[in-house]
Amino acid sequence: MTSLQAPSAVVMIRPHHFRSNPETKGDNAFQTLANTSVTATAAQALAEFDGAVEALRGAGVSVHVFDDTTTETPDSVFPNNWFSTHAGGHVAVYPMFAKNRRKERRWDVIELLKREYRVQDVIDYSGLEQDGLSLEGTGAMVLDHIGRIAYTVKSNRADPVLLERFCTHFNFEPMVFEAKDEAGRDVYHTNVLMGIGTGYALICLDMIADPARRVEVAARLEETGRQVIDLTPHQIASFAGNALELTGRKRLLALSAKALDALRPDQISVIEQSAEPLPLTIPTIETAGGSVRCMLAGIHLSPRERKSA
Repeated sequence: MTSLQAPSAVVMIRPHHFRSNPETKGDNAFQTLANTSVTATAAQALAEFDGAVEALRGAGVSVHVFDDTTTETPDSVFPNNWFSTHAGGHVAVYPMFAKNRRKERRWDVIELLKREYRVQDVIDYSGLEQDGLSLEGTGAMVLDHIGRIAYTVKSNRADPVLLERFCTHFNFEPMVFEAKDEAGRDVYHTNVLMGIGTGYALICLDMIADPARRVEVAARLEETGRQVIDLTPHQIASFAGNALELTGRKRLLALSAKALDALRPDQISVIEQSAEPLPLTIPTIETAGGSVRCMLAGIHLSPRERKSA
């Protein structure tokens, strides 16, 4: 059951000051403003977060929870954008596009990884923010850890020079393409468009602008052993692509309840051939423009052996 693609542990950040981020609304078409007060919205997000942690732990996933410590990071609940981990003991730290999102980086998370897992090196790209470069982790890139491909939508959240640097360093092949929603707006993060499991891939091929590139992306997914589940733009708007395969007591696909409701029975059947859907109810958190995948920073590292007393 163990899969390079499906980590058995994640980092999650408990959001005490959740709200829709005004600095990211310009290019994130998935953001919607809640009709409740800021205080009520934050309380609802906190309850949804705690319910998600409980469900993940109940399914056998190891969850490392950190509490947000500042009012200045409305998107802190989405840590997958500022760091990623990789088999062999490698960690990457990323430069962020929005200035207030840069404050989400916290070294106590990295220290926990070093303490609990075998970390060989930490590659910190965040200083490149001073040069106007950003590469927002596994939001900007959807990584095929088995086929070593970094699927990346062109956007101001994914600088091409930095993407090449990451791929060279971490041994991925970049596969870059343009993607737009039905209104013609650029897709801001690749992980709202697609998600890759061990034996399947969720993706809206129609949103890939270039028909030839659309065929190439589908072919690469199939070449690496994935059955392509072709999503509709409506399903993408319901965050059906924003899902993460995990390993608990069995292999799971963590996604939102809204996302699962948007999938057709035949699509769910393909997923269930290799993973059990685990729906998490997070409607308030989704108003910030991200869903379950964004909340989960997967840990692709080997745990340290515990020394007996």
